[in-house]
Amino acid sequence: MGRLIVFGVIVAALSAFIGYRIVELQRRGLMSRELQQNHLPNCQLIKGLEHGSEDITILPNGLAIISTGLRYPGLPSFSGVHGKIFMLDLEDERLKPVELRIGRGFDFDSFNPHGISIYTDEKDLSVYLFVVNHPEDNSQVEIFQFVEEENSIVHLKTIKHELLHSVNDIVAVGPESFYATNDHFFADKLLRQLEMLLLQPWCTVVYYSPEEVKVVADTFYSANGINISPDKKYVYVADVLDHIIKVMEIQENKVLHHVKSVPVGSLCDNIEVDGDTGDLWMGCHPNGWKLFMYNPEDPPGSEVIKIQNIHSEKPIVTRVYSDNGSVIQGSSVASPYNGKLLIGSVFHKALCCDLK
Repeated sequence: MGRLIVFGVIVAALSAFIGYRIVELQRRGLMSRELQQNHLPNCQLIKGLEHGSEDITILPNGLAIISTGLRYPGLPSFSGVHGKIFMLDLEDERLKPVELRIGRGFDFDSFNPHGISIYTDEKDLSVYLFVVNHPEDNSQVEIFQFVEEENSIVHLKTIKHELLHSVNDIVAVGPESFYATNDHFFADKLLRQLEMLLLQPWCTVVYYSPEEVKVVADTFYSANGINISPDKKYVYVADVLDHIIKVMEIQENKVLHHVKSVPVGSLCDNIEVDGDTGDLWMGCHPNGWKLFMYNPEDPPGSEVIKIQNIHSEKPIVTRVYSDNGSVIQGSSVASPYNGKLLIGSVFHKALCCDLK
């Protein structure tokens, strides 16, 4: 009888613990949040980008580089869809995306691109494209050279490391060096489910170079988007489950020193930085529960948030665009260029709007 009582107490305590954690997960996922529509003028969906545009970065000449076809656990995906990299010329009114050819010797069939970053070598102006890749749910980083004249990318190197076990996004700081975010602490699928239930700040940012690889920042609930300030002194990281953007100063040893956190009130994904103003632009998920419990009858919405004067005492946080999923679902990135805003999504479409 005593054993039954003890067993009953343990079951009750475990049930209460799990129930509390589920409620906390729902809270952090903004399950109850209602979204008010706030559309921009003159928006158009980009034909040819039908299976996601998870990350977008724009070169100074208006060429947008776009990763598509991401297959991410728990989110909708499409059979027969391969990961691809597209180029879109924002100076061309036709807004026609062009698939970038990948040279021979690269495993195209398993290509599963996630976050991307561009690095331009000041010595010879070579442009390098860094792509987070998840072949068979693994994590690695691919380095390509972008050849604009040939509409192609040439694969140069694949980088794997035990510290790069659950990479989400990346910001390149050299031809072979970068900062990368891990959105989970565990690599194992089952342990990841447990991790989500425990909701502990165990995630990290890793610095990689051919000379050293190390964790340079930690205590993130889920480190997601990452980018760098125009002066290359600060790194910005989106902690998606904490609803904040962390500002971190780069030290001489490449370690990131926490400066401040800016609340955004949304589940912000990738971060783009305006090279002229220093403004941060984020594609965000207003309700993460709808994103992972996908229902086409009640789809996840989209939100674009801009942060101005992030290093001041009072940064200005503005909701530039919001949609209930009727136009674009699951926005993950927002990139401005010359009065236009290009909005990408995890698995849905891409949208181009006028800002002026």
